[in-house]
Amino acid sequence: MSTPANPYAPPEARVADVAAPTSAEEEIRRAHVKHEASVRAVGLLYIFGSVLLVFSGLVLLAMGPSALMPETGELPPGFGYFFAYFIGAIYIGLGVFSFIVGRAVRRFRPWARIAGIVLSVLGLAGFPIGTIINAYFLYLFASAKGRRIFEPDYPAIVAATPHIKYRTSIIVWILLAILILAILAAIFVPMVGG
Repeated sequence: MSTPANPYAPPEARVADVAAPTSAEEEIRRAHVKHEASVRAVGLLYIFGSVLLVFSGLVLLAMGPSALMPETGELPPGFGYFFAYFIGAIYIGLGVFSFIVGRAVRRFRPWARIAGIVLSVLGLAGFPIGTIINAYFLYLFASAKGRRIFEPDYPAIVAATPHIKYRTSIIVWILLAILILAILAAIFVPMVGG
């Protein structure tokens, strides 16, 4: 006769297929975790930027030439529509591309490093703030640590070492909160004051 199952017994499972991280994997992850966090943040910024690009493109497509020039524009009417729709389509295309790249950067896909370098080089044209920010992005992608975290074996190292996490300092969180409040004030104060 068999014994009845004990509902309070701990579950029995085979865990032999889960490999414990080696000390080499932990060492690699600890050496790159700060750089990894910065690259993931860049991927998140690409995703946020893609939303803004797609929204701007849709506004251009909806408003037509009135979004680009005043009513007394010097361009012929047909050319104004073509120009607005062309720019709107480019914004939407760049937004979709930026979204795809942002997701791939956050997952450390090897091809995303090259795409991130391309987007960073294009962003260098946004003088002066865009130049500074994209120069930093370029450093993150092109440095030795950047090359390492985009190698094909690095996602497996991340999966094998989930206990290693990057801790953001409280100063960074405070500065981020101040920046967000300043941006919100710049947007909403003119609306309320005017």
